[in-house]
Amino acid sequence: MPKSVLSFVCQNCGAAYNRWQGKCDACGEWNTLAEEDVTGATTMPVSIRSKRKGRLFTLETLTGKTQDAPRLSSGMTELDRVTGGGFVRGSVLLVGGDPGIGKSTLLTQATSLLARAGHRAVYISGEEAVAQVRLRAERLGLADAPVQLAAETSVEDIVATLSEGSVPRLVVIDSIQTMWTDTVESAPGTVTQVRASAQALIRFAKKSGAALILVGHVTKDGQIAGPRVVEHMVDAVLSFEGEGSQQFRILRAVKNRFGPTDEIGVFEMTGLGLREVSNPSELFLSERDLGSPGTAVFAGIEGTRPVLVELQALVAPTSLGTPRRAVVGWDSSRLSMVLAVLEAHCGVKLSGHDVYFNVAGGLRINEPAADLAAAAALVSSLTNAQLPTDAVYFGEISLSGAVRPVAQTSARLKEAAKLGFGRAVLPESARGDVGGDAGLSLNTVAGLTTLVADIAARGQSRSGKATEPEKNATPARFRRQDG
Repeated sequence: MPKSVLSFVCQNCGAAYNRWQGKCDACGEWNTLAEEDVTGATTMPVSIRSKRKGRLFTLETLTGKTQDAPRLSSGMTELDRVTGGGFVRGSVLLVGGDPGIGKSTLLTQATSLLARAGHRAVYISGEEAVAQVRLRAERLGLADAPVQLAAETSVEDIVATLSEGSVPRLVVIDSIQTMWTDTVESAPGTVTQVRASAQALIRFAKKSGAALILVGHVTKDGQIAGPRVVEHMVDAVLSFEGEGSQQFRILRAVKNRFGPTDEIGVFEMTGLGLREVSNPSELFLSERDLGSPGTAVFAGIEGTRPVLVELQALVAPTSLGTPRRAVVGWDSSRLSMVLAVLEAHCGVKLSGHDVYFNVAGGLRINEPAADLAAAAALVSSLTNAQLPTDAVYFGEISLSGAVRPVAQTSARLKEAAKLGFGRAVLPESARGDVGGDAGLSLNTVAGLTTLVADIAARGQSRSGKATEPEKNATPARFRRQDG
């Protein structure tokens, strides 16, 4: 009998220690070490483990015929866009998202569409009973789909059942944190169990050729719970994002061995489930306030698809010693850089103002091309100047105040023209990248100072000194009188 070996394993990163300690040295988290029994192959003597000789294998060259991986369409265009064209045989996907965001709804719809197309689709739930899954399917109008359901958590029983009969084309495990295997003694949900269960299920998928989707919980920081090694073991990691108060849902690929990682899929949560949004720009701009200062439309690129989204900024005098900076949907450090450039090179004094910045619709922007639109929204809010309602903005701002060009200028302009916009504010050096069929009036700027001066000439500063009459100027009873 092997001797029982106890170890303290971090539930956040999987690092193991011989004794308990309050802080994990590997990831820096506090109170994440839990006692686990790691009895198994690690207790086998080295002399026994090293007796097996390695086998010879053939080394290949870089040249040779390559074939594209065969894919299986899910029946959902937005899901296929994120995965790179469909599910690859034998691939393993890890889907994470906040509780209640719609992960189970999305996968129920995907398995139902595959089953209706004649493929064997299996949905195994470790959190819900079969009756609960059926109720969801009835609410979505998918009760007639021939999906095979089960409520099981034993990995050995799941693999044995799936190996019988024809190989399933798609298997959904909801969720990996509820699975357990007999090969380890730890409780379900621990780092050891999650790693061992995922390894057994991945081995089955690679051997049988079935596409496997693992649903993962997320921590309060938005990261997928469990050991980080699980994300390295799978072929793709998808993140399902969205705000509970918003009906928009964004499916984003964080890692993908069979496709791009910058594509997004946009869905709208309705009473009948998730509806695919083929044109996200119309959705994000559907509730746009045309008469409000502090709003600018940014022409961005998500993967291969241009997306127009509204950026909102509010600049207000602060009553605190340290002004507040609140950002939703954008990088806070990027906003701090834009504020510093505005104050250092453009004379825009923001050190005594609170700044609130928001990306409308729940979309998160990662590209630096949003710098110019963010600066326009900030100056518009500070000077109470309304920006042109038919204009889009894009461009990267350097630390010197210059506006740098960005990629795919022509695609951004075509999307703006298709949605009825008449002008675009873009970097001056990007004029050569514009196709002849843009159909927009182009206003190029070489430096941020030019843009700030143009916006300031439109409105009225909050100090009460008017530069030009403006229809949306602050009423007299709300103005602060000088002296």
